[in-house]
Amino acid sequence: MNETIVCTVGNVATQPVYRELAAGPSARFRLAVTSRYWDREKSTWTDGHTNFFTVWANRQLATNAAASLSVGEPVIVQGRLKVRTEVREGQSWTSADIDAVAIGHDLARGTSAFRRTGRPEMGTAATPPQPEPNWETPAEGSEAATTQQRSEPATVT
Repeated sequence: MNETIVCTVGNVATQPVYRELAAGPSARFRLAVTSRYWDREKSTWTDGHTNFFTVWANRQLATNAAASLSVGEPVIVQGRLKVRTEVREGQSWTSADIDAVAIGHDLARGTSAFRRTGRPEMGTAATPPQPEPNWETPAEGSEAATTQQRSEPATVT
């Protein structure tokens, strides 16, 4: 199936609306995406046209988005673009929706603190936490570096 996948960077324009539906959690919010361009005459960045999208999230993404997002926050949204045209009260309306696959704060414009959500129990035993690997590179001349050099095979040229 052909789909239009988009990645948009903008600001949350409305507070997310969260609903518990028969099919599972759902949330929606409006996203404002404003283009910016360099105005040579003024020697400054200038805001261009603003596009508004309705972002739809489902299941765990809906729960996390509703708990994490507030109006004005910069976000990145990736998902399927759906453009619809309909007639209401004799007028033609066009709406652009994004069925979100991923939503996150734009870290180019601020910081965020990530908190992992708990997973529902599936009836299997939980795996014990794994220790963090040692990503440090041993310093030259240290005992660990010397041991590592001894354990590496010699190459003959």
